[in-house]
Amino acid sequence: MKIIIAGCGNVGMTLAEQLSKEGHDITVIDIREQVVGNISNTFDVLGVVGNGASFNVQMEAGVDEAYLMIAVTSSDELNLLCCLIAKKAGARHTIARVSNPIYNMEVEFVKKELGLSLIINPQLAAAREMARILKFPSALKVDSFAKSRVELVIYKIEEGSPLCDMQLKDMSSRLKCEVLISVVERGEDVIIPDGQFRLNAGDEISIVGTTAKTMQFFKRIGAAKAAVRDVIIVGGSNTSIYLAKQLIEIGVRVKVIDRDMKRCEELTEMLPKALVICGDATDKDLLLEEGLIETDAFILSTDFDEENIMLALYAKSVCNAKLITKVHRVSYDDIISSLNVGSMIYPKNITAEHIIKYVRAKKNSLGSNIETLYRLNDNRVEALEFFIKEKSPVVGIPLQQMKLKPNMLIGCISHRGHVEIPNGQSVIRVGDTVILITTEAGLHDIRDALKI
Repeated sequence: MKIIIAGCGNVGMTLAEQLSKEGHDITVIDIREQVVGNISNTFDVLGVVGNGASFNVQMEAGVDEAYLMIAVTSSDELNLLCCLIAKKAGARHTIARVSNPIYNMEVEFVKKELGLSLIINPQLAAAREMARILKFPSALKVDSFAKSRVELVIYKIEEGSPLCDMQLKDMSSRLKCEVLISVVERGEDVIIPDGQFRLNAGDEISIVGTTAKTMQFFKRIGAAKAAVRDVIIVGGSNTSIYLAKQLIEIGVRVKVIDRDMKRCEELTEMLPKALVICGDATDKDLLLEEGLIETDAFILSTDFDEENIMLALYAKSVCNAKLITKVHRVSYDDIISSLNVGSMIYPKNITAEHIIKYVRAKKNSLGSNIETLYRLNDNRVEALEFFIKEKSPVVGIPLQQMKLKPNMLIGCISHRGHVEIPNGQSVIRVGDTVILITTEAGLHDIRDALKI
């Protein structure tokens, strides 16, 4: 399908790369000629230099023939105007990136009145991912499926863990816990394991299970940590505001540190139940005075990657707090992963996941809809939730008779709210939601997982 992307920042660049890989006809728009040229040459997409809210510029990009306009500039208002003009000019669907907390209160009104197909808020999405991680402080990453009934949790096996040298076929009987190990990352290798697979210290494993069963799993392996009650957030970004509000609602005590006095005054108004500290978080004495050593979680959410990473390294050296670090530039990923500083949040990847899920769902016209899509293990694994809306070749037969392609795994089946970690005798029915884990990117329908 023909897709136009207005805005070539971190999110726009990621979308151009990933959607072009999936075979779509991509055109990017940005006022920066060099940026447009670089993206066009790197990802083999068309580029137009100009203001994305200009009717003439959009027409040059072919908006009248476009299936989708995605506006992801740094300005909410510009994104909304881009989509409004695109809709009037003939684009069938429009998606706007909107980050301001004020607009978040009016999202349904704005979406309806401007005829938007989707509004995506990267900061809110990042905050929700941070909040999910804080439910499982031992985890590196947490994703939710089946209306939050099922969790996919990434955990790194430590030396001396009961999981060391355990074969997966023995895990259920030895731990007496119903979860599924769906992916193992070992060094440079990403593996969809079978029952004979033996776990080692240092493996990063992806665990699929209900919230209760996953918590039970962590208790059985001795990795359960107490619920987070005190949190320090560094940086008064919109992500910090969204996260603080979520945590305060569930009774967590929140401190927010920011060096800008005017921003602190705004934070005090928006977060009356949080303690707002005006100060420089790179001052070690300030952090220690504000309780860094005692806090349960330390969230680095400034707009500067280098500062976030540096503070995470310092916190790791002086306390046992759960660390969550927001990073904008994915080019740091290889370096950061070697530092072992807790959970990393990449807002642009989260945004891209939401939009790619929407694009695939629109492209799909077969027997299932993509409800949720997450990319794991440096985008080498996809976890997709499909809703089975009609009779198809996956319905009504035991999984052991289903001929899946290599590197495909059915991780969970939800029968109208009842969650099942499947075995060979499990059967998929119409109306179920199914979680599929795969190292093969680009699935649009669950039938794509079957051998022809």
